[in-house]
Amino acid sequence: MLDGIVVADFSRVLAGPLATMMLADLGATVIKIERPHAGDDTRQWGPPWTAATSAYFEAANRSKLSVELDLDVPGDLEVAANLAGSADVVVENFRAGSLDARGLGYDAVAARNPGVVYCSISGFGPDSSLPGYDFLVQAVGGLMSITGDAQEPPQKVGVALVDVLTSKDAVSGILAALLERTTSGRGQHVRVNLLSSLLGSLANQAATYLATGTSPGRLGNRHPSIAPYETVNCADGQLAVACGNDGQFRRLAEALGLPALPGDDRFRTNPARVANRAELVRELESVFGRADVDTWVGVLERAGVPAGRVGDVGSAFELAARLGLQPRVPVGDDAMDQVRHPVTYSRTPVRDYRRPPRLGEHNALVRTTYATGAPRDH
Repeated sequence: MLDGIVVADFSRVLAGPLATMMLADLGATVIKIERPHAGDDTRQWGPPWTAATSAYFEAANRSKLSVELDLDVPGDLEVAANLAGSADVVVENFRAGSLDARGLGYDAVAARNPGVVYCSISGFGPDSSLPGYDFLVQAVGGLMSITGDAQEPPQKVGVALVDVLTSKDAVSGILAALLERTTSGRGQHVRVNLLSSLLGSLANQAATYLATGTSPGRLGNRHPSIAPYETVNCADGQLAVACGNDGQFRRLAEALGLPALPGDDRFRTNPARVANRAELVRELESVFGRADVDTWVGVLERAGVPAGRVGDVGSAFELAARLGLQPRVPVGDDAMDQVRHPVTYSRTPVRDYRRPPRLGEHNALVRTTYATGAPRDH
């Protein structure tokens, strides 16, 4: 789908590399610019380690070309400028002003390459010098304040979720700018930042604040606006139950042998169930505690009630495989498997999965083929 599109990837760590990896999945040629001898920071972020580098690095860098360039060395800087000057897309997450000082900022690149789509990723926008680490943004951006139990301190999410969300915003912005370029012939500067991507992803929790002026708090596994929509205790573990409407709640009550619950004024409607959540959960767990999780999964599945065992990452892959979602794909050369591109396409499926590059593996190819400096015909 993006065959013929060349991406100069000056980004490091996660948000930028994830975005450019998705572009590579879609067929773009992605050239990853790395520091000589060291490369992307995440090459050293382990354990766990793979045969070639770290699992962290390999999670965000498949299907790319790697070239080593020292931007403080004039000759290498010229190669970098030539790459940016001939690319369709430039992606960077350098500290504000750092690339401008080297002649690689948007204005300089666009003057030479007017059709370039130049994507800048920052932590807090172009006017802030604060470092854009996911954990920091989770903390100051409110995500930690709504994660975990109310009786415990705020918790970060178990993955660098803000980086992941920002990467998807970056891809959306880049694709939109490429589409607009087909009519205008001009590129543009696309900016995303972690804080804005997080706020845009808080959805109903952000709306709660905007509607009431009061920040929502931590509810653990409970939903602030739906009940029962949480984990319940069974004889051998926890079951996630997600009743999104009154019909599902009625089916749940009948499956548990509690047909009178939906007629109880405390539980008749969703707002009533939310208001009386503690009493509702006590009623439900009095029955759930009589059998194990797997038994209840079967019972509720037959009843058409959304429910499932609280699993782990391994069981999630197993579930996806059982559902035919093909969650893992080989990338060759004895490299570890990768997570499949998350979107399916009826006519143009992603087929070309290639292993993440060795550091500097494509030095000669990039210098002789892609660093010509001539703007591409957009």
